[in-house]
Amino acid sequence: MKLLLLCSLLASSALSEDVVSSRRFPRNFKFGTASAAYQIEGGWDADGKGENIWDRSTHLHPEKNSYQTGDVACDSYNKWQEDVDLLVGMGVSTYRFSIAWSRVLPTGLVDSPNPSGIEYYRKLIGALRENNIEPLVTMHHWDLPTYLEDLGGFTNSDIQEWFVDYARFLFENFGDQVTEWITFNEPKQTCEHGYGTGALAPNIESPGVKDYICAHNLIIAHGKAYRLYEREFKESQGGRVTMVIDSNWFGPASESAEDIEAAERNMLFTYGWFGHPINFGDYPEVMKERIAYRSELEGFASSRLPSFTEEEKEIIAGTADFMCVNIYTSSLVRAIEEPGIVRESPSRELDLGVEVYQPDDWEPTITSWFKVVPWGARKLVKWISDTYDHPEIIVTENGYHDDGTVIHDLETRGRYHKLYLSNLQDAIYEDDVNLTGYMAWALTDDFEWQYGYNIQLGLYQVNFTDPDRPRTAKDSAAYYRQVVKTRCLLDDDQCTD
Repeated sequence: MKLLLLCSLLASSALSEDVVSSRRFPRNFKFGTASAAYQIEGGWDADGKGENIWDRSTHLHPEKNSYQTGDVACDSYNKWQEDVDLLVGMGVSTYRFSIAWSRVLPTGLVDSPNPSGIEYYRKLIGALRENNIEPLVTMHHWDLPTYLEDLGGFTNSDIQEWFVDYARFLFENFGDQVTEWITFNEPKQTCEHGYGTGALAPNIESPGVKDYICAHNLIIAHGKAYRLYEREFKESQGGRVTMVIDSNWFGPASESAEDIEAAERNMLFTYGWFGHPINFGDYPEVMKERIAYRSELEGFASSRLPSFTEEEKEIIAGTADFMCVNIYTSSLVRAIEEPGIVRESPSRELDLGVEVYQPDDWEPTITSWFKVVPWGARKLVKWISDTYDHPEIIVTENGYHDDGTVIHDLETRGRYHKLYLSNLQDAIYEDDVNLTGYMAWALTDDFEWQYGYNIQLGLYQVNFTDPDRPRTAKDSAAYYRQVVKTRCLLDDDQCTD
């Protein structure tokens, strides 16, 4: 606590060089942090938990995951109370976390409940509620049980019913304490890189085919789970259901009509891939047209993009009680000539048919794809607001990554959060965006998927070489705590209501 107070005093002077809004966030604005089960819990086979696709991938294909695993990770399965104490110390109003499907249902099916897993989440949720912290709960954060994956996973249409059964199980077991539900986190990553490029678990390579099938089944599963809640639980539990979609801001490389169209196409192929179906009941027209066109040229008998039936359109349309976005960086988009036809290997990239890049003079981080572009966050939430008729929006992930060795991070991570929050605040007050919350990724350092422990985004450092996994506050934690307390990005006396 002394470290937090000291760093709070240093925060404004260390971060004073950038032009930042002096307004306060609205009084009801939700500040929180976020995590995901596989990334923090550990206990991969503890107390009856079943195997998930990341357990299998890290064990059987270590080369795809930096030769590291989430077997122990932050050991939050045992240290959950300590994590709650960190949240209380920061004063946040919301904690976004996920339930590990295979921890509560080892096979993924509802005929095999695991009492120990249920009790674990009951204790966590109860402790949050006791401290007036709202649980924002994700049902699926990439960790499908391997039993279901062996049956085809998201390429099997039965996943729709498996997921609805799972959702019902969660509503029945936790709905008395949870009123904010997220069905799926970043379905683009689950599908494009899980079943397309194969970069993420379950490491299936079928670009331009199985990634679209995955997304189609996932969207319908979301819609059916939403309708289940609406029909059977909403009146008694009073909650809300949505989906989290990730996207860069994709801006035009020039003012030419061609580049402007190319950038909008990229937004529709990325955020719109999922945002359009859950709002309007169907894919963006440009997706349907381009994928059908290229499928025909490639010799396919029909479009590689599946079609929704009229019944399915009615199920999925209007199934987001609020919109969510995970935003980290931005890109520019340039129009190009139509890509050549490669019959053997279609892909979403070729279907999209644009050039995406980041200028060399944008502020870099330790990975090539991640540059610091605060103004892109404002543009992205404005695009979501304009595209989907001014919905409520929550930023469900935003954070800065380094190599995990940096404790004094005000000039990097602290500055990143400050500048992104300033631009998001401009979206609220100047663009009339109904932005109501911000979840900093992440509460603690964690297992960062294919990067293992080589990059980190936590406000608290975790010593992964110590069996006790001690947490240490970074300077950015103190700065974020100050923001949460004052709703101000500068010193309290510099801010205006």
